[in-house]
Parts: sequence; C-alpha cells; structure tokens
Amino acid sequence: MKRFLSLIAAALSVAPFIVSATPTPCETDDPNSVVNRSKCAGKTFTYHGLVGYGDLPGNFTDKTGDTMSTGSSMAITGWKLQKGGKSYKATAYMLPDRGWNTEGTIAYQPRIQKLSLTFKPAASYPSGNNIIYKYEDTILLVDPNGNPLTGLDSTTTLKFGGFPDLPAAKFPGDGFGGAGSGGTRVSLDPEGLVLDTASEEGGFWVSDEYGPFIYHFDKKGKMDYAIRPPNALIPIRKGKENFSSNNPPIYDKNQKPDPADPESGRSNNQGFEGLTFDKNENALYALLQSATINDGGADKRTNRYARLLKYQLDKEGWNPKLAGEWTVPLPQYIDPTTKKNPRTAAQSEILSLGESRFLVLARDSGFGRGLDNTKSVYRHVDVFSISEATNFKGKYDDFKSSYAPGGKLDESITPAEYCSFLDFNVPSELAKFGLLNGGDDNNAEGLLNEKWEGLSMVPVDGKEGEYFLFASNDNDFITQDGHYNFGKGSYKDGSGFDLASQTLAFKVSIK
Repeated sequence: MKRFLSLIAAALSVAPFIVSATPTPCETDDPNSVVNRSKCAGKTFTYHGLVGYGDLPGNFTDKTGDTMSTGSSMAITGWKLQKGGKSYKATAYMLPDRGWNTEGTIAYQPRIQKLSLTFKPAASYPSGNNIIYKYEDTILLVDPNGNPLTGLDSTTTLKFGGFPDLPAAKFPGDGFGGAGSGGTRVSLDPEGLVLDTASEEGGFWVSDEYGPFIYHFDKKGKMDYAIRPPNALIPIRKGKENFSSNNPPIYDKNQKPDPADPESGRSNNQGFEGLTFDKNENALYALLQSATINDGGADKRTNRYARLLKYQLDKEGWNPKLAGEWTVPLPQYIDPTTKKNPRTAAQSEILSLGESRFLVLARDSGFGRGLDNTKSVYRHVDVFSISEATNFKGKYDDFKSSYAPGGKLDESITPAEYCSFLDFNVPSELAKFGLLNGGDDNNAEGLLNEKWEGLSMVPVDGKEGEYFLFASNDNDFITQDGHYNFGKGSYKDGSGFDLASQTLAFKVSIK
C-alpha cells in the first residue's frame, strides 16, 4: 500500500448549561470572514471558518502490518512556513486508541504513529483535501520490563518496582482468539498525548481510561513513569479496586465485571480523555471525560461536573506532584432520540492556552456515519477558564468522597467558567469541502464520523493571535479490510462499513 495519503488534519450563551447547537451569526463588518465570536475570561475567541479537510483510508496499514487509526489524540511539532509562503510542513504524532474493539477488545499493542505533514491552505472553495501526510514510523509501547502493552480490558494488576499497581489483562492463547501461550500484560486504552518538551530525555505523556492513569514513555516507547490519580477516581467494585471498563475480549463475551458499573470512581470508558501541557507553568493538566460515579457519573443527565487535575513538574520536567483540582461544568444538549434530557456532551480533548484558559472538545455520541442516527446536535470546541474556580485539591480525594453528589454541585464550589465557541456542524462551512452532518443515507460520501477526539493548534505565519486548529477523528478501526496481530489476522467489521480517519482544520483567532 502506498504510504502517501491526503489528510487535513456559533455563538451560544456562555451559561454553563447549553441545550442548543444552532449557531447565531455574530455582528461584524465582515460577516464572510467570521462564523462565530465568543468572549470568555477576558479574551475574544473568533472562529473564522473551516479551512481544511482530509481522511486516512480505513484500511491503511502501518509498518507492523496492522490497520492504522489516528484520532484519539494528536500533537503537531516543527511547524514551519515553506519557501514561497503557500504551504506549511511539520511532524504529526497521532495516537490511536486500544485497537479494533467494536466486537470485543483484542491484544492490540498500543502505539504512537509518526507522520510528516504538509498543509496548503485553499485558495478558493469548494476545495479538495489540502494536507498531505507521509507515513514515517510507528512507536510500539511497552511496560517497564520491555513487554508489550495490550488493549484488552483489565482483569488484574501487575507490579513493577517504583510504580503503582498497574491495570493489566490476563489472557489465553494469543489474545486475539487464536492459539498461543497466553500471558498477562499491562492494559492501556490511550486517549491523551503530550510531547515531552520539558525534560532533557524527551518522550511522551499518555493518559488512559482504564486507570485512569497518566504514563510517561521514552522516545522508543518504554514506560518509565506512571501517575496514579486520587482515590476518588479509582474504580471500585464490591469494595475492591477493579479497573475493568466492561469491554469483554473478542474471545470471551461473558468476561464481564461484577457489577458491570463501578460503585465509585471513574465511570466505564470515561477516564482521562483530555491531557495537555502548560509550558509557562511547567505542568500537566488532565480532565476526565465526564463526572465520576461519586459526582453523578452513573447517569448522562447528571454527569456534567468533570474533574480537572494539575500535576506540577520539577525544573527537570520530572516528579509530577498533584497541585490542583477543579471541576469543569460540561455542556448539555437535547438528544432528539430520547426523552431523558438534557444530556451531557462529554469531553474528548483539552488544549492549554495558558493563563488558566483551555480549549475543550465536547460532543454528543451516537451520531455520525455508519450509525442509525447521522445528525449530530452538539460537536464543539469550547473554552473554559479556572481563574475564578475553586481549587479543592485534597478535599474530595477519598474513594467515595463527592463535591457533586447525584450531579448537584456543592454550593461551596465555584466551577470553571465555560463558554461555547466553535461549532463543527455549520452546514455552510462543511460545504466548502463537500462534507455533511446528517441525512437519510448513513453511508453518504462526506458524512462526518461520530468520534472527534484530538486537537492541536499551530500559528498562522505573520498573523499574531491567529491559528490553525486541527481536530482528528477516531474511526474505531472500522473497515472491511482490517488486519491485526502484526498482520497475521484479518477482520471485517460487523457493521459492514468502511470509515476513514477524518481530520478537520479551522482558522481561529484569540485576542
């Protein structure tokens, strides 16, 4: 297979509850150049328009022979305007999640994909794909002893000197349903990616959903550090730590935790979706996808108060220490397919802007290409600020402690300021690249996929305060020409669909 591919990677109330996704035109002297403008935490955020699109074929394979997906998180580095001023080049690190798992988790080895990137802003619209990626490398992730990690649902833990007990999976055979000697490997469902620019050694910080933990890997992919969060985030079943997310393996659909949902701690599949680095503070920030069970996380109508954690690094970029905890009031929307409303738009990524401000990718679920319902009603990049929020570090850290029991926020807690900003679903913007949100045909060309999970922002050359904001999509490895176990096995997803890994690029300004 060729390794070259094309890819590019409305104003609402600023009240914390958001139940509409219809963009409102802003007042401006040049309405054609501004889709939406929002003011939040002392800054003005302007969405100028969709400026790029591309997709990676669902059956594309990496150097291991495995099907390649990219969208759980992304990080662009080395961004540079090329001679002539018409295109940019960079390196993109892309983080797939735990492998093909629509029919059960498998012993896929988590990895980071490295690609070179060329972006040429469109001179006019409609436009074709305007980013070119060239595949460069795959970095396979291994545990502190050098053994492969696995995407299998956690069933036990493993011990390593100097590490907390790590979520792990014990499996028979080859871990894909075939013959083999079996084994036990550290489980990882990777969701957030940060390039380590603070330490001399470099490498990667990766957040996951099983723990939820934050891990550091060296440049070659070997784990050398793990952060265990406060006990309030650790999933508990029948009084014991149990890191399962209730995603049975493909070879045993009856392997389920008891009970199915944790009694406290993070909800199933709602771990550290968001991870970012604040360079000025030399600190990592991690945000849960939605509230813990303790704080209303068992119900999508009450799980909006997600916990944000800050880990301060030392001057060498190591020894992270918990330095702050806040709650972010995620937006809510009306789901037309159910009477149980409003529902929380869980977050899938965060990006630090400095000075206590963040971008956050919040979205609905169950709407997109290949699904029964194709029209998304909430798919946003929004803004939040913790400058005036309550830092409750250490106060609600016990296993069952809560600052929002049943989803009702304690009156002593001031949440982050949350402001609506950029709506993915504006029809006129999507039309620039022949894209769609909704429609009767759930396999229509250009129809957006469901899961948008990655963000990376780079500057527009010569334009202070202007940026290109890239958003990547997780296609769940859905294809009819799939490969796993280093190319030894093949699959056809039971949905019957082939979903590309899509990427959008927006032009924004922050002033």
